Amino acid sequence: MTSLNHEGRVLHDGLSKKIVTADQAAAFIKNDMNVGMSGFTGAGYPKAIPAALAKHMEAAHARGEDFQIGLLTGASTATECDGVLAEANGIKWRTPYQSEPALRKQINAGAAHYFDMHLSHVAQQSTIGFYGKMHIAVVEVSGILPDGRLIPSTSIGNNNAWLENADKIILEVNAQQSLMLEGMHDVYNDIGMPPNRKPIPLVTPGGRIGVPYLHCDLDKVVAVVLTNSPDRNSKFADPDECSNKIASHIIDFFHDEVKKGRMPENLLPIQSGVGNVANAVLAGLQNSPFENLTGYTEVLQDGMLDLIMSGKMTMASATALSLSPDALERFNANIEELRARIVLRPQEITNHPEVARRLGVLAINAMIECDLYGNVNSTHVMGTNMMNGLGGSGDFARNAYTSFFVSPSVAKDGAISCITPMVSHHDHTEHDVMVIVTEQGLADLRGLSPRQRAKAIIDNCAHPDYRPMLQDYFDRASDTAGMQTPHILDEALSWHQRYVETGDMRIKKAAYKLAV
Repeated sequence: MTSLNHEGRVLHDGLSKKIVTADQAAAFIKNDMNVGMSGFTGAGYPKAIPAALAKHMEAAHARGEDFQIGLLTGASTATECDGVLAEANGIKWRTPYQSEPALRKQINAGAAHYFDMHLSHVAQQSTIGFYGKMHIAVVEVSGILPDGRLIPSTSIGNNNAWLENADKIILEVNAQQSLMLEGMHDVYNDIGMPPNRKPIPLVTPGGRIGVPYLHCDLDKVVAVVLTNSPDRNSKFADPDECSNKIASHIIDFFHDEVKKGRMPENLLPIQSGVGNVANAVLAGLQNSPFENLTGYTEVLQDGMLDLIMSGKMTMASATALSLSPDALERFNANIEELRARIVLRPQEITNHPEVARRLGVLAINAMIECDLYGNVNSTHVMGTNMMNGLGGSGDFARNAYTSFFVSPSVAKDGAISCITPMVSHHDHTEHDVMVIVTEQGLADLRGLSPRQRAKAIIDNCAHPDYRPMLQDYFDRASDTAGMQTPHILDEALSWHQRYVETGDMRIKKAAYKLAV
């Protein structure tokens, strides 16, 4: 029980006396409570308490009692958190971003309520009380100093807000998280609330405007739990031919922008969403001639870490480290140097529109589908089933210097076109989408009318199997409908309906001839 304390993890006398088991700590959480948990994209989430809480929930359900909670996090966690709570039927509602299969299944079955939202909005809405009282916060930290200051772990997310807003606090002190993380964080709490909000004084990606520690009212801490478990640390797939082509198109675009004088030679701060395609873009920059790059993003992945370690990138700001096991090993081996080149901040700062606009980020995010006019769906499969959530893509896309949305041109072995006549769900309107990229090519939509956008997307981004179908739809819509944004309303979502009914968006050849 106290071995980790002896290793210098819990140095505050009062809090060391509150060390308990995960089961004892979980007993503080009751039915219908709202709980703020740490964690952002598989980093820094509680490792022990969710499992203990799930057992309490299962026991209550076996007795015929209700036991569900409202759950807020920074973003996605992992099986040990979202997963076990969902399996225990213990989540009444959840926000924001999530990616756990068990939770996704419950959301799409209507067994758990999920409201998706911009990550930059979560802390403010919680503080204002939109979700009701926050009864308890469960936050992972790397250590506790003698004066009670908390050394954050591999993510900050909304932790500072949870510690401030919650009536009670449980701390998980994880010995897997390096104590050398101390000094890497920059916690800025002085954002304020309207009408008294002040400008955020951050003018460079690596600027420091806060303090390296989390603070809380120590009287609110009811339990401290010692853990020794790794983050999710998923391994990224090696870049494939499709991802490499997408990366190549974006890097060619950067070359052209620099040549035209629209960007400096070291580009602008790069924001990269989570995933293999985004990681491939970062890997592609490794072999590009661009030097002295910077990053201003929400999640620092393998590709960005490699850019920093090679010297290609001088500084990066994020709210979480989401690294593969190999990358984490490199990170820990070089953490002394990396502490001066990586800053971890609260997501209310990393994702804040004011800062993204000021710095002029290049926002590169994934999409599920895009329509002919540049509207993007990044959350729903076939318009109804939630995949993961919006995440921070909206925060960055609307406020970026240049916003990119990327995807392979087809999915399910060609049965689904990621370019469709109309998206089945809108997350990002054409007003926020500047560049669409698939392995087929890149469509620069800036300064184009909807009909010009359609031509650029069909010619450059659509898969050859679907290009004639898209062109046919657009031509017929242009002949029969309004000319600003041509649509045939009773056909606009027919591709999705065809997939639902047949498992393939493509029209069979004979039927296609009849349709034409």
